[in-house]
Amino acid sequence: MTAYVWDYLPEYEQEREELLEAVDTVFSSGQLVLGPSVDGFEREFADYHGLAHCTGVDNGTNAVRLGLHAVGVGPGDEVITVSNTAAPTVVAIDGVGATPVFVDIREEDYLIDIDQVAAAITPRTKALLPVHLYGQCVDMGAINDLAERHGLAVLEDCAQAHGARHHGKLAGTMGRAAAFSFYPTKVLGAYGDGGAVVTDDEAVDASLRRLRYYGMEKTYYVVETPGYNSRLDAVQAEILRRKLTRLDTYVEGRRAVARRYEEGLGDLAEKGLLLPSVNEGNEHVYYVYVARHPRRDEIIEALKGYGITLNISYPWPVHTMSGFAKLGYGEGSLPVTERLAKEIFSLPMYPSLPIELQEKVISAVREVVLSF
Repeated sequence: MTAYVWDYLPEYEQEREELLEAVDTVFSSGQLVLGPSVDGFEREFADYHGLAHCTGVDNGTNAVRLGLHAVGVGPGDEVITVSNTAAPTVVAIDGVGATPVFVDIREEDYLIDIDQVAAAITPRTKALLPVHLYGQCVDMGAINDLAERHGLAVLEDCAQAHGARHHGKLAGTMGRAAAFSFYPTKVLGAYGDGGAVVTDDEAVDASLRRLRYYGMEKTYYVVETPGYNSRLDAVQAEILRRKLTRLDTYVEGRRAVARRYEEGLGDLAEKGLLLPSVNEGNEHVYYVYVARHPRRDEIIEALKGYGITLNISYPWPVHTMSGFAKLGYGEGSLPVTERLAKEIFSLPMYPSLPIELQEKVISAVREVVLSF
């Protein structure tokens, strides 16, 4: 039995009846675009976060893009973020005509190095885009202090942090707005693409609703401000409504897997295997379980022989990609990001990961690492 980093089939077997019922609910409703399923999910997702507004969109990339647009970011502006992230974070900045400005990450938790943010702020800086990477929150108190001091907007990238908390506050509730992805692998994943932006700011929400619907507001035929076609699909919204009721259960399932990994592999630090750390005040949701070892590539190759397929999040920092060469970040410009990209890798992680596969992973990783 092969152990993959992620596999939706065990979950589908458990929830199949309810998922198919969700599809039938939409197909029988008489309204296939927006409608009661999208309205219901938006209301329930906003309520989960204790916020006033949620706007469902077609994917997480556009959640960031429209979120930036709605908080006032546009051509000529700069947005500070990290290069150790999924490329869509940066693609979205470019998509509104702004310039991504990268700062390095912290070695201990792979999150944005807030000590470097102040030095990166210029008169063109319009927003900070902290990424709650791998399921753990950035120190939002420090981020918000900087933003307030310099008059900047804060958009949280919560694509990997559904249900995570920082000093009791949910990811997505600590900035002016927050962008979520519901890509199938996420902690709260759809069965296709989907995204949302949450906010307490009524003006931001009104802007988002226009932007996702061509820029129209009062009638289909009148564009108020040019926008996009970026609506959350009704079928995905109805599926997400069902899954949202189990979000906390999914999170507990991920934490249980993380505890087993810690118990089974935690003593291998002296052999160079470093497991995820959890910062004080944080409640990690383990979207991915990122370990680190200087012989990462050898480990990944050896584990294939055990029927274990691993992933790297992310092997190529965004600033090293040819599509962003125009930004001028040469080799060595973000040394921690670049070094860790050669060492980090992800172990299988999803709440329905069978116990026998967890044990298989632990046994195989131990055998390989101890052989060095």
